Amino acid sequence: MGDGTDRMISRKDGAVGWIVFNNPARHNAVSLDMWRALGRIVDSFASDPTVRVVVVRGAGERAFVSGADISEFDEKRATPAQIQTYDTASEESCRKLELLAKPTIAMIRGYCIGGGLDLALRCDLRIASTDATFGVPAARLGLGYPFADVKRLADLVGPAATKEIFFLGRRFTAGEAIQMRLVNKVVLQDTLQDVVLSHCETIAANAPLTVGAVKRCVAEALKDPTERDVATCAALVDACFRSADYIEGRTAFVEKRRAIFQGT
Repeated sequence: MGDGTDRMISRKDGAVGWIVFNNPARHNAVSLDMWRALGRIVDSFASDPTVRVVVVRGAGERAFVSGADISEFDEKRATPAQIQTYDTASEESCRKLELLAKPTIAMIRGYCIGGGLDLALRCDLRIASTDATFGVPAARLGLGYPFADVKRLADLVGPAATKEIFFLGRRFTAGEAIQMRLVNKVVLQDTLQDVVLSHCETIAANAPLTVGAVKRCVAEALKDPTERDVATCAALVDACFRSADYIEGRTAFVEKRRAIFQGT
C-alpha cells in the first residue's frame, strides 16, 4: 500500500494486516513522516473488514523500533512549535493504533527502546525473541515523560517495575521483560514469526465481535471509574448475543465442527 514514505510498509496477508517500520539503517528509528504514515495505515486496516488482526514489527533483524529519529531533531524539533507538531502527530497515530477495535500484536526483535517501547505498549500483545532489548533512557537524556505514558506502563508492569525502568534508564533483557510482565511471551529468534502467525491464525478464526468487545471492556476497565463507558461495553456484549456468529458458534459446537465466523 502507498503510505507516503518508503520507510513504512503495510501489507495484507489473508486476515492479517502488517505494519512494518522500515528504517533498518537507523534501527527503525521513527521520523515525523513515518509517524504520520502509521496513522494512515491504521485507518486503512480499521476500515477493511477482511483484516481481523494487525501485527507491528520492524524491518530487518536488529530492531523493532529504537525510538525517535534524532537525526531530524535539529530540523523538525528545534522550536516549541515544531515540538508540538511532532508530538501531536506521533501521539495521534499511536492513539489510533491503541484504539483500533481489532487485536494488535507487537512482534519484537532487537531494540525496543524509548518511543519504540511506548509503541509496543499500544499493542494488545507483545511477543519477543530472546535477543530483544528494552529500555526507556529518558533519565539519561533529561526528557520528561507525560503522565499518560507513565500510567500506560504502570498499568502493565506495576509501580515498582515502572520506577525501575525509568530510574535506572538501562536496557533490560527479554528474560527480565517477561519477569516484569512487559511482554506476553519470549521465544527463540528463529521461531518468532511462526509463533506470531500462529497467534494471528487463532485470533482470526475466533469471533471478531467477541474479541472486539473484550478489547473495549479491558480498555474501559483501565480508566478511572468516573470515566468508564460501561454502556458501550454492554451494547457490544449484547451485539454478540444478537449476532449471526453466536448462532454459528452454538451450531458448530453441537455439530462438533469448527465455527466459521463472519463478524456479523
